Amino acid sequence: MSSKVCVVAAGGTGGHMFPAEALARELQARGWRIVLATDARGESYAHAFPAEERIALDAATGKGPIGLAKALLAIMKGASRAQGALKGLDAAVVVGFGGYPSAPALLAALMQRRPTVLHEQNSVLGRTNRWLAPYVGAIGASFPNLQRVPQGVGARVTLVGNPVRPDIKGLLDRPYVAPVGDGPIRVLVTGGSQGARILAETAPRALAALPEALRARLKVQQQARPETMETARQIYLEAGIDAEVAPFFRDMAASLSAAHLVIGRAGASTCSELAVAGLPSVLIPLKIATDDHQRFNAASLVDAGGAEMILEDHVTVDGLRAVLEPILSDPARLAAMSAGARSAALPDATQKLADMVEAAAR
Repeated sequence: MSSKVCVVAAGGTGGHMFPAEALARELQARGWRIVLATDARGESYAHAFPAEERIALDAATGKGPIGLAKALLAIMKGASRAQGALKGLDAAVVVGFGGYPSAPALLAALMQRRPTVLHEQNSVLGRTNRWLAPYVGAIGASFPNLQRVPQGVGARVTLVGNPVRPDIKGLLDRPYVAPVGDGPIRVLVTGGSQGARILAETAPRALAALPEALRARLKVQQQARPETMETARQIYLEAGIDAEVAPFFRDMAASLSAAHLVIGRAGASTCSELAVAGLPSVLIPLKIATDDHQRFNAASLVDAGGAEMILEDHVTVDGLRAVLEPILSDPARLAAMSAGARSAALPDATQKLADMVEAAAR
């Protein structure tokens, strides 16, 4: 007997593709056959995606009236191609993860009255998800405070969480050990691919402005874009701070596991990972994020007592130092923040989302 087919529709960014891949692996382990519907951008994140087949969709993203018209045309064209594919596969359910590429497959499913599920990674429903939300069967939310939910849709929203990578999920039961005596204080500075200067320059300068006794204990790992690495290294060097600056750290689970405090942006994956790892953080939401979604993502950790948030417009060297100094010099506060972060964790997101998909499928 052939097993049921789930079409996973996602694309655009790693933020959409990673939870889609986590769900695909879980469903595959439960005996499902997986087909991925994505576009060229999504394809670049999908080299290890466990799909037996792929439906290639064009999805123009639109800005302004002409861009929007082009995007709609591409979506309609994609939907008619997807209809043929869904029929041939006899898809039992279609799951969309947001981004324009997920729209054609979901539209095709709705036209054929096939079961549909949406997963929203951020605290604000993205544009595509917001547009489709009134029509789909069920919506999985990553955060408790989901914003921009269309009227009458709230009853179909279930809090499931955002799937995190297995190696980071492994940090769930690791006890947080606050800095002791005059031992090292480990700070991890992550992100900063957009609006990089704040993290590349302001964070090092704020750490360099800390009292000498505190500075001498710091061990910093900083992720920085290649063009900003030298500046950051120089600031740390002059301040006598032991720092490793690199474009990325291969073993993020190991970096998180060692850290006492994280300074970074408030992307959906970052916030979910900080909660699972039980890590205190100082979050600077990306100001240009659509619908200010990073601010709402960060709020879930702030409300749980696991993070401090500084809005981008208020970030100065002195302002950031004033937030960091009382946290880094108080081990009890760090331990309390760790417990707060972990209280916001939803570690079983992948399983809960898979349960939701199975319940929706016919």
